[in-house]
Amino acid sequence: MKSRWLFALLPLLTLNLPAAHAQTIEPGLWEIKQDIRTPDRPEIAAQMAQMREQMKNLPPQARKQMEQQMVSMGVGLNPDGAIRNCVSPEEARQDVIREGDKKDDCTYTKVSRTGNVWRGRMVCTNPPSQGDFTTTLHDRKHYTTEAVITGQDKGRPTRMEMKMDARFVSADCGALAKRPARK
Repeated sequence: MKSRWLFALLPLLTLNLPAAHAQTIEPGLWEIKQDIRTPDRPEIAAQMAQMREQMKNLPPQARKQMEQQMVSMGVGLNPDGAIRNCVSPEEARQDVIREGDKKDDCTYTKVSRTGNVWRGRMVCTNPPSQGDFTTTLHDRKHYTTEAVITGQDKGRPTRMEMKMDARFVSADCGALAKRPARK
């Protein structure tokens, strides 16, 4: 892949799943579908499409190895690009995203909650980027997140707009349950 900047969104995609609740979502397998747009950099969208196509066309052994690596991180990827993630009962009991929470190279700041809506800011160091997000908990089995993330890619300003829809799939996480718990 030509642009590592695309991976700046991964912490947001996976952090909000166990974090958008205080025992208000179901523990188990969740599926996250995302729509990511880069209006000022159409080549990034093309790179993402190319990456999905390359993943789809991997030789069986290489695909199996990649899937095993993802499972070891507690993440699965559907052929349609949706991410699957397992929320343990312990994670389902944790508090919401808090000021100063960290995931990979990103720190969450200015986090607030009003009713079923969480708002905050994400500041990442690798690659340097930042953005605002809003997560809305619709019920115990469904939440959505919208985010706008800005940064630099190869010296050029970049803006990504993301919409995410997360839905509970099953109480059984299958192979995704066999991973270390998140801190």
